[in-house]
Amino acid sequence: MNLDFSFFTWTVVSNFVVKGLIFSVQLTLIAMIGGIAIGTLLALMRLSGKKWLVLPAAFYVNTLRSIPLVMVILWFFLLIPAYFYAAIPGGLGTRYRSEIAAIITFTVFEAAYYSEIMRAGIQSVSKGQVHAGYAVGMTYAQCMQLIVLPQAFRNMLPVLMTQTIILFQDTSLVYAIGAYDLLKGFEVAGKNFNRPVETYLVAAVVYFIICFSLSMLVRRLQKKIAIIR
Repeated sequence: MNLDFSFFTWTVVSNFVVKGLIFSVQLTLIAMIGGIAIGTLLALMRLSGKKWLVLPAAFYVNTLRSIPLVMVILWFFLLIPAYFYAAIPGGLGTRYRSEIAAIITFTVFEAAYYSEIMRAGIQSVSKGQVHAGYAVGMTYAQCMQLIVLPQAFRNMLPVLMTQTIILFQDTSLVYAIGAYDLLKGFEVAGKNFNRPVETYLVAAVVYFIICFSLSMLVRRLQKKIAIIR
């Protein structure tokens, strides 16, 4: 096999790859923020001790964690009614249906994983601190907001970041619904220049560099948190 990477110029990168990278990063950040917000709510529901909150939250988490992500992506893309996208102003829903479906899917799906991380983080905070909060007159909400959640976020930050790296890798699955992500950018470039093998090899290297760099940052963060403890 004769590999030729000479076609891979900055013009190719700027025209095909950067567009996909921007969406992959946007999808990762939106799904991370939304997933942590929903996941924290689910974690609090599961720890509330009230069956009418515990059971639906547990069903949500266990169901989504038991289904392949690519199947969930296809479900949301195919099952969300067309009029939902048509209702989005400016015709954005019609033009960017795949991208919007991907954002909704990843936010909902990742919430189940972030929920388990946050639940472990909340449980890692000493119950004595919660009882001390109650002793000085704090409510349950105040204890969670001022005592438990700040410590839980700090304790679980490396794990949350690791899950976010996995989330970034999983964004490549949006090819199933035609969304233009980083991998799609490389694929389009490969088809245009008839060099699919080279572009997929470069794509693998780019994913490795990004994810490995982020992993090193997480390790440094983990060491700093360990020193604080």
